[in-house]
Amino acid sequence: MQTPLPSLAATEARNSATSEIDRLSPLQIAAVMAAEDAKVAAAVAAEKMAIGRAIDGITERMQAGGRLIYQGAGTSGRLGVLDASECPPTFSVPHGLVIGVIAGGRDALTNAIEGAEDNRAAGAQDLAALNLTSLDTVVGIATSGRTPYVLGGIEYARRTGCLTIGIACNEGSILGQMVDIMIAPIVGPEVITGSTRLKAGTATKLVLNMLSTGTMIRLGKTYGNLMVDLRASNEKLKDRSIRIVAELTGLDKSSASELLGRCNSEVKTAIVTHKRSVTPDEARSLLAAGKQQLRAALEAT
Repeated sequence: MQTPLPSLAATEARNSATSEIDRLSPLQIAAVMAAEDAKVAAAVAAEKMAIGRAIDGITERMQAGGRLIYQGAGTSGRLGVLDASECPPTFSVPHGLVIGVIAGGRDALTNAIEGAEDNRAAGAQDLAALNLTSLDTVVGIATSGRTPYVLGGIEYARRTGCLTIGIACNEGSILGQMVDIMIAPIVGPEVITGSTRLKAGTATKLVLNMLSTGTMIRLGKTYGNLMVDLRASNEKLKDRSIRIVAELTGLDKSSASELLGRCNSEVKTAIVTHKRSVTPDEARSLLAAGKQQLRAALEAT
């Protein structure tokens, strides 16, 4: 008896709206691509319950000392590395708290490494090199939901006791059967058949934005929608730090800059120092008591 062929994944199917896209004018190409891209946000929103559970799980483990680790191949891996690399300057977290792992290593960020995504053993080996603990969260990113490199990594992460999360753009995937939480925004066939750097890549970036940003919000890295735990590593961020302190304290920019200087450029410390009329060290103690939540430090009796 013959084994039935697997059904064609949605991301590999042909898109009837673009079947003759090579006949279109540049304006028409832009219009049809925009129409397809407009479907992505709704597909991601449909997964909000799973995304919320994932944020909750990641936050709980990070509060206990765990890390967030993204693992993927090709575009999926690059997006994970991108999100991880942006967390230290944006949220002032230490390097190594959020990690991006890509099949083929650093060279794969700018070059296609042939066969890297098919190496299941390498997926486990790359995570083993990180000395995982049960406090860590591993997010396997595989648009198809069946990339061997990612499946190997998830297998290893489960044996280690990590929280495992999957991101794919196809329903009923192998990855979905292996992880604790599955996030599957179904974006449908791509504009160019199988080119998952398009809608699927956009959906993946949106989900990663939500996971890292939502977790950092829960960890106290924002006050309202202000980035109060940023690291002023360039002039733009230095100016933003001054503006945030000025806005939340009512000081002018010059006074806000002077206050930041006394507080080692720590935005939250500067705000608590001024609002609570305490020394910078006392402000740091208030923040520590409030688990680094600015709102808690300001409102504590």
